[in-house]
Amino acid sequence: MSDSKSCHKSWVARHIAGLPRSGIRDFFELVNTMDEVISLGIGEPDFTTPWHIREAAIYALNRGYTSYTSNLGDLRLRKAICTYAKENFGVSYRPEQECIVTVGVSEGLDILLRAVLNPGDEVLYHEPCYVSYAPTIRMTHAVPVPVRTEAKNDFVIDVADLEAKVTPRTRVLLLNYPNNPTGAGLDWEAKKSLAAFACQHDLLVISDEIYEELNYDVRTPSLASLPGMHERTVLLNGMSKAFAMTGFRIGYACGPAAIIEAMMKVHQYSMLCASSIAQAAALEALQNGAREREEMRCEYEQRRNVMVKRLNDMGLTCFMPRGAFYAFPSIVSSGLDSTKFAQRLLQEKHVAVIPGPAFGDSGEGHVRCAYATALEDIEEAMARIKEFLQELKSA
Repeated sequence: MSDSKSCHKSWVARHIAGLPRSGIRDFFELVNTMDEVISLGIGEPDFTTPWHIREAAIYALNRGYTSYTSNLGDLRLRKAICTYAKENFGVSYRPEQECIVTVGVSEGLDILLRAVLNPGDEVLYHEPCYVSYAPTIRMTHAVPVPVRTEAKNDFVIDVADLEAKVTPRTRVLLLNYPNNPTGAGLDWEAKKSLAAFACQHDLLVISDEIYEELNYDVRTPSLASLPGMHERTVLLNGMSKAFAMTGFRIGYACGPAAIIEAMMKVHQYSMLCASSIAQAAALEALQNGAREREEMRCEYEQRRNVMVKRLNDMGLTCFMPRGAFYAFPSIVSSGLDSTKFAQRLLQEKHVAVIPGPAFGDSGEGHVRCAYATALEDIEEAMARIKEFLQELKSA
């Protein structure tokens, strides 16, 4: 029998015990207890995966394509990824050495950070940002260094702000454009400035481009295509957003061969490989899914236009997102902080939005509204938010 002391011993690692729970997940535990809620919170396409992509998975299953693939992923899929990257992102990769298939972009980021960071290394990233960035960096015993972005600059990171945070310990610059949660994007001049900064300070750049295909402006080539960047950039992308394949969990990383090899080592000891059936579906999506991808993008653009106009008309200042499927309006005029605004809106009007601080301290004063839901639901949600604001003013 164990003694009383052992009963109180924690077996959880200190660096894990100190991680916060995701603010998004906690909020949606509350949402799930309520009826008739219109959710503008979920960062997931509301479209069903196109039939021919699902059929490819069914066909693979029926054929018995259920074995392990190469740790790097099925070579046919890696060849398709590299062709797709050249045609859509303007950058060339060798499928045998410079591409790995991962279990979503989240795993790709995780194994990449574990492959390149040493304890005490610093990672620069812009905030507000995807909720996993800082925790994933901390789990490698490295140091997350957020750099604030603001609505007045359309949430584009300023190189001068990066310069103020860079130190001899800085090893990685992590970028996510089009951005979750703000919808911000980078024009060509901004990409060139960031490339020059990375080269000047000899940084590895991780470019999370999961929303690149959901771009509403003139598309420009990937940051990795710029001079001096191919050898210092790892491009992350996947199937979840552009092809409505979130549950398939297929992502990929393209970059220098030595880094892909290091990622493969982590991947093979922790995950072995992505699902062979999901890889078959991904191959079909890349080869034959362009029409549906564009149809979904056009629908998101229409929804974006409606949501942003309605938000601005009711006094919640919101810049026009350049990509992804999120609006990030300011709620300062309501007189409430972000968390209280989201809680009261949910309780009083049954509309779910995500408080800005879920994406870092820089998100205070904002909420994230996803337009990955039907247009009629967006219209109804906007009407309820307007009513909520009117009631706040008259209280």
